[in-house]
Amino acid sequence: MRPKASVIFLLHAHLPYVSHPEHPDFLEENWFFEGVVETYVPLISMLDRLVADGIRPGLTISISPTLGAMLENDQLERKLRVYVGSRLELAEKELARAADDPALLKIAQLYAGLYGQAEAMIHKYSGDLITPLKRLQHSGHIEIITTSATHAVLPTLSHPEALRAQIAAAAEDYLDRFNTKASGFWLPECAYDPRVLSYLKLAGFKYIFTESHSLGASEAAAKNGVYASYRAPNGINVFARDADSSKEVWSAKFGYPGHPAYREFYRDLGYDADYDYIRPYLGQDGARRPLGFKYHRITGGGDLSAKKYYDPDEARAVAESHAADFLERRMRQADEIHSSRGIRPVITGCYDAELFGHWWFEGPAFLESMIRKIRQERLPIQLVTPGEYLNSCPEPATLNPGISSWGENGYFDPWINDSNDRIYPAVLSVTDMMIETANHFANQDLTGLTLRALNQAAREVLLAQSSDWPFLMYIGSHSRYASERVDEHSSNAARLLTEVLEKRVDEKALSELEKKNSLFQRMDFRLFASVSRF
Repeated sequence: MRPKASVIFLLHAHLPYVSHPEHPDFLEENWFFEGVVETYVPLISMLDRLVADGIRPGLTISISPTLGAMLENDQLERKLRVYVGSRLELAEKELARAADDPALLKIAQLYAGLYGQAEAMIHKYSGDLITPLKRLQHSGHIEIITTSATHAVLPTLSHPEALRAQIAAAAEDYLDRFNTKASGFWLPECAYDPRVLSYLKLAGFKYIFTESHSLGASEAAAKNGVYASYRAPNGINVFARDADSSKEVWSAKFGYPGHPAYREFYRDLGYDADYDYIRPYLGQDGARRPLGFKYHRITGGGDLSAKKYYDPDEARAVAESHAADFLERRMRQADEIHSSRGIRPVITGCYDAELFGHWWFEGPAFLESMIRKIRQERLPIQLVTPGEYLNSCPEPATLNPGISSWGENGYFDPWINDSNDRIYPAVLSVTDMMIETANHFANQDLTGLTLRALNQAAREVLLAQSSDWPFLMYIGSHSRYASERVDEHSSNAARLLTEVLEKRVDEKALSELEKKNSLFQRMDFRLFASVSRF
């Protein structure tokens, strides 16, 4: 049966670069540990099961350079092993505590399995989870793309040199990590403005994703809406996110993740248990925090204390029914589009990977059930990667997308507002300084401390530009840490550049920074140099 529609299912995997080798235990590093255990390991395990059963997943995964660097960071790997080991120890205690309570025991067994699975995979790949993803891409089962170097919201960068540096550093990082050039580029936060196109083209990217209203804001109306790919005037292909299919999966209020049978994210053993019992697992400060053991279902509205016990079997059955419903909706959607527009659509769904497993615990089960149903029931839906689609689709129409993002209100409000605007003068100032210094040294044959300091300054500037810091300040989560990170990276860069100009680089301090912020191993500060004009 000829497919009614092609579906691109993109998972954007990203975490801000958080590595504190100077501390044995650092709260924000738990973001990474939780992501590995609850999202990345389950997704890799799911992909392996599908491939073992002869089913090609056909997913697209965007891996940010910062996440990739953390997945290859030896210090974080050692801390990850300690984290998983501590959770396995707690799981053993929970199994004993729940021995006489069948409902609780079933959930405790679930967590023992979750952390055991993580331990086994970390051991299998010696902590390098990039390796199984590379293998899956090499064998044609998935397509991996990248995003900007430190997930900067590109339209908020006023300097063209900064735009080029974020894009070029990402392209080089991908080549180093995956031994091939990236075809696709995920615009962080789906944030687009026309300036990015030339730098994407120069870096060799072939396609991007934009928010749906970027088409409506374009100079010429998109005839087939979000259900076709388009081509920008310089040849970059454009896919626009389908809001309907995205909301069904994304929204906790209107979509599947809010079902009462699913696991409640916000109630955790770290707050429920006797303090002395959990004190060994709380970290050095002893403050209560989430431990990852969540025993309750969403249940319904109301106080967290009123939540009922979670039933993993019931939740999995609901996930399978939601997968069937999602596919049924896509088939109806395809019929409606064909009737109204006369085309076989491409439906592009874009999601944060961390939704699957971390925020929506049943997300990986939903995804696996969806992929299996397409194959087993021979449904007229075809999961394709963007590269596959572009190799077989009709010639795309030319279109200039409009400025847009998938952030609140559709543009850049979450990243520039009165909760975070204080960070921008420092970021702009140090970016100016980086560009000016790069121009000064661009044509010099540098070695030793000067070269190392300039390259580290470039890393620090890129880290200061990360979208995560203003966003955390905006939502009021870890906002002090986020603010300090911007100040720290801006200050580090300014100090290094001053030391270079004054020929007094502090090698010890530089070495400490290189150890702490050790991403982009082949960084060349000249990425920040201005393009010569004649």
